[in-house]
Amino acid sequence: MKSHIAQFFEVKFKYEKTQEDGLVKMVTEAYAIDAMTWSEAEKSIIEEMSAYVQGEAEIKDIRKAQYKEVLFSDKETDDKYYKTKLSLIMLDEKSGKEKRQNVIYLVQASSTAQAEKYIHGVMSPTTFNYEVVKVEEAKILDVYLHKDEPQKTTNE
Repeated sequence: MKSHIAQFFEVKFKYEKTQEDGLVKMVTEAYAIDAMTWSEAEKSIIEEMSAYVQGEAEIKDIRKAQYKEVLFSDKETDDKYYKTKLSLIMLDEKSGKEKRQNVIYLVQASSTAQAEKYIHGVMSPTTFNYEVVKVEEAKILDVYLHKDEPQKTTNE
């Protein structure tokens, strides 16, 4: 797996798309964009989608993503993205009580079971006690990164 840590924005982009049967239809698709600001995310999605847009196009929504890390698979069958919520379990040294901190990852996988397997593979070498709270398919069609930033490889 490859990992990329950044500020991500989720962008909903509406445009005229040529379907497999040759008909042109308005569609709205969601993408994750590695960007520092809303305007950078807007510029990036317009640049990335310019090759696909033939007619009308508009950005329907831009919001900061809940995740700061995306885990990418190199398997062709892993063609979906899943939001995976972990609860990191820590001990509060002062009170001696268990404390939990939730973290969300975007994981590229073929199924929820595969996404959970990948997250366990990434977390197993760490010393964190954690619990997988939720794995759900994201509506994200693709993730666009800064072109000059390399991805970090993690153990699977």
